[in-house]
Amino acid sequence: MNKKNKKLKIAQIAPLWFTIPPKKYGGIERIVAELCDGLVDKGHDVTLFAAPGSKTKAKLISVFPKPLIEGGVSWSDPFWNLRNLAKAYEMADKGEFDIIHSHMDVWTLFFQNLTKVPTISTMHNSLLKTGVEINKDFRMRLYNEERKNSNIAFISRSAKDQSAIKFKSSLVIYNGINLKHFKFNPVGGDHFIWVSRIDDYKGIENAIAAAEKLKVKLFFAGRLDKSQVGYFNKKIKPHLNKNIVYFGELTESQLSDFYGNAKAFIYPIEWEEPFGLVVAESMACGTPVIAYDRGSMSELIKDGKTGFVVDSNLNALIRAMKKIDKIDRREVRKRVEKMFSKRTMVENYEKFYYKLISRKSHK
Repeated sequence: MNKKNKKLKIAQIAPLWFTIPPKKYGGIERIVAELCDGLVDKGHDVTLFAAPGSKTKAKLISVFPKPLIEGGVSWSDPFWNLRNLAKAYEMADKGEFDIIHSHMDVWTLFFQNLTKVPTISTMHNSLLKTGVEINKDFRMRLYNEERKNSNIAFISRSAKDQSAIKFKSSLVIYNGINLKHFKFNPVGGDHFIWVSRIDDYKGIENAIAAAEKLKVKLFFAGRLDKSQVGYFNKKIKPHLNKNIVYFGELTESQLSDFYGNAKAFIYPIEWEEPFGLVVAESMACGTPVIAYDRGSMSELIKDGKTGFVVDSNLNALIRAMKKIDKIDRREVRKRVEKMFSKRTMVENYEKFYYKLISRKSHK
């Protein structure tokens, strides 16, 4: 039988904090949702280990009665996520899966060698060199010890190249979005936007400073965690007025119009972002993005064609904002259709699954 025609039994293991897809914020959860549905549409037998209430075409298994965030479970508490992994690997050991795809970061390493079923892990979080010795950073140390046994999908070339760990088996698969959820707006508007989780390294202060200097409108949206309320009240709230407006956390359906109605999305980040789903979403609506040249931004944005990738300083950001009208919004949409669609992502993961299964059968 041709291995590439075989319909696979696939386990997808998601974090339990939010439903799949999330009601609002949750980049990993959105990716898992699209991946599961896309694989089912291609005829595969998919089992999703995720929070109850998840809406999926896959078979759903939940080990906790509600999303952990609703259950008051601390972010630092790994126990139910470990139970989630254990359940998937117990079933794999009974022959119920051909492939295991984990989105659980370092916790996967404790289970992946317990079965002969191949595991692929998507590296949603960075493995950057932090200036700390690998052996003194326990997450890094574990990955280093398991680098020959792990199959890693990085979500950008930047994330792969900047990883402190060099894995024996790894590749780059870009995140993909459902283009039906983000409608193209050929016109845009007269204001700028910023969208992300509220955090200082996400660049919201830089965006506000640029908007104030240019005297233009900036509308921004994103989740505000309790841990960031003090930062928000001190650094962001004093700037709010009729021109600088915070819209809170928006749903995916609300985001489509929020992106599409803008002149441009400004994203002056101050960290090495592995992907940046909000950038792809904005571009899917035709809205160009201006970002600091950090992390994956130069991969997502084609400089001068779908936005601008600039040096990390306010003057460069402002110069790009002044010339954003030169960008053809149709070209912005086309880039997402070509590189960051759900279909492309699903097909690339499917190819990797077959490759790992074929490699296993030849051992």
